[in-house]
This record gives sequence, structure tokens and C-alpha cells, in this order.
Amino acid sequence: MRINAYQSLAAALVIVTAAILAEVLKPRELMAKASSVDLESSIPREFGEWKELPGVLLITPATPEGVLDPSEEATRVYTQEVARAYVNRDGQMVMLMVAYGPVQNYRLKAHRPEICYSAGGFRVSEKFGSTLTVGANQTINLTRLVTQRETRFEPVTYWMRVGNDVVNGIVDRQLVRIKYGLQGLIPDGALVRFSTIGMNRDQSFAVQDRFIRDFLNAVEPSKRSYFAGA
Repeated sequence: MRINAYQSLAAALVIVTAAILAEVLKPRELMAKASSVDLESSIPREFGEWKELPGVLLITPATPEGVLDPSEEATRVYTQEVARAYVNRDGQMVMLMVAYGPVQNYRLKAHRPEICYSAGGFRVSEKFGSTLTVGANQTINLTRLVTQRETRFEPVTYWMRVGNDVVNGIVDRQLVRIKYGLQGLIPDGALVRFSTIGMNRDQSFAVQDRFIRDFLNAVEPSKRSYFAGA
């Protein structure tokens, strides 16, 4: 009888302690306060061999993961979105989509492009990871997709930034959010996506890689981490 009482007391102490720790460790400070960047003005419309090509329709992010009612504006994960197409002198076109959200937590998180494309009627036939060296000391982990809807063949490259980290996998994102949560921080985040049409698979990814390097080199150094992490 006494043993059962001790067990009940111990269980109660564990529950109370867990509740206290959950409240103490609850993230309270938005990282977004220190990372205010206007996408429209920060993303150049012309750089290197690339010029903006107006009038091209891009696949845009669908309802973010974790949002059950997309009509609730307060729960929208993205507060800024920029979708542009660029063309070079050889007629090669790259489409750029950047979507930013000030809160990346377990309820609100950026929507992975494979979900957006599938929702738009595309078949995703390939998905794999890759890396790209964009500077002397920076390598970005990428996710590659090969998608197609009827005659529109559209290879896609993307990454997600959560706080100062670039993450693409579901587990990676959860671990990064936990890392910031233990510091009392709610990370912001961005989806950075590139795609091409009119080229085969290998040529598409090669052109996208060239565009990504040109794009990041054209962004002001003080704002580069906003897109590609620190």
C-alpha cells in the first residue's frame, strides 16, 4: 500500500516537473525581430547574365503544413512571397520563388515544394539530395525534384532556411526547431526554390546551379544569410 503511495507521488512529481520545464523552456522570443528584410527590394531584378522576364506564372506555395483552415489570416505562415522568372542571353529561363515566414514552429512550418507541385497536378518522379558550393566557405544542402504535368517538364531545386540553418528533411527541421527552442527562440524561416522548363533534367540542374551562384553573389552581403543561412 505504501509502495503504491510512493509510486503515485513520484508520478505526480514527474508530471508537475515536466509541466514546469515545458513552461520554462517554452520559446518566447521571435528571431524575426532581428532579421527584417524586404524581399521585393532585396532580390535584384537583373544580375550577371540574368534579366527579369515578366508575365511568367509560377507554382506558388499551397496551404502551409499545420494550417487546417487557410482562411485564417492569423495562421498564415508566409508574410512575404516573391515569384519571378529570369532569362539569360541564350534564352534559358529560371523561375525563382522565395517565401518568408516569421514563425517556424510545430504548428506553422513551410510547405515542401513536392507537396505544392503534387497539389498542382504534377507528378514527382524523382527526389534526391545534393550539395552546391556557392563560395569559398559555404556549401548548401539542396533537394532536387523532377516534376511533370502533361507536357510541362519542370525540374526543381530548393532548400529551406530555419533560423540560421539550412534544412530540408522533416527530422532536420524538427531538430533545428528544438535547438532554438532550448535557447528560448522561435525561429523564422524561408523557402528558396528554383525551377526550369524547356530543358532536359541534367541541363536544368546545371543551369539552376549557375543561377543560384549568380543570385547569391548579387544579393547584398549583409542580406545573404537571410536566403542561405549563416
